[in-house]
Amino acid sequence: MTGSASGTASADRRRTLFRGVLPPLAFGLLLLVVWDIVTRTGAVAEFYLPAPLDLARHFLDDVFHGDLVDYTKETVWEALAGSGIGIAVALPLGYLIARSELAAAALQPYVAASQAMPAVALAPLLALWIGYGLLPIAVLCALLVFFPILVNTVLGLRSLDPDVMGAARVDGVGWWGMLWYIELPLALPSVLAGVRNGLTLSITGAVVGEFVMGGDGLGQLLSVQRQEADTIGLFSTLVMLGLLAAVLYGVVRLVERLVQRD
Repeated sequence: MTGSASGTASADRRRTLFRGVLPPLAFGLLLLVVWDIVTRTGAVAEFYLPAPLDLARHFLDDVFHGDLVDYTKETVWEALAGSGIGIAVALPLGYLIARSELAAAALQPYVAASQAMPAVALAPLLALWIGYGLLPIAVLCALLVFFPILVNTVLGLRSLDPDVMGAARVDGVGWWGMLWYIELPLALPSVLAGVRNGLTLSITGAVVGEFVMGGDGLGQLLSVQRQEADTIGLFSTLVMLGLLAAVLYGVVRLVERLVQRD
């Protein structure tokens, strides 16, 4: 029986991997084939859409022989700094809103209204208030990171089983013990889902901030490439941005799986 159960579990894992990996790979391959056909036939001029192989060569040359990695490091630093600020504010505020009806009634309308303000409109204000450099860009990233983490934290805490909470209180568990040993572990998957979405948005915040406030990251590089009409350079930088977002997403997803396994 044990061998049969183990074999079934192994087959389920293979099926899950097959479903999770094959569809995006197949779709990506299809896109590359269509892209290559479009460029080879001249349906779209190379100035507007470089061929996939040309872009791959240009990207690798930028990575190993150009300055793309240096620009990337700056953007990553800005995004991570902003994410740290956003997480530090969103988690305690989310706990407060989830556990206090008064705080929820007072704060939720303003939190929701803040999402109607586009980042590109906030960036000039941050430059006026804070100045230029890392800090205003990090604050802009934090504003984008803040909302998904806050929402997921509130949802995670509000969805906890009230019977579990009640049993812990009957056993004499105090506020700190309740938070550390029950609420945080049970709400952690939801919180990490918010962090996952927030981190990908932090890259957007860093690029928008550099567009408006300057800097030495990928946003600034995109501005230069746009001015020079460097189409293949623009595509190369966009590929790097996509890879950054995918890596951050994947790292947090891995942490989520480890947490769920435990």
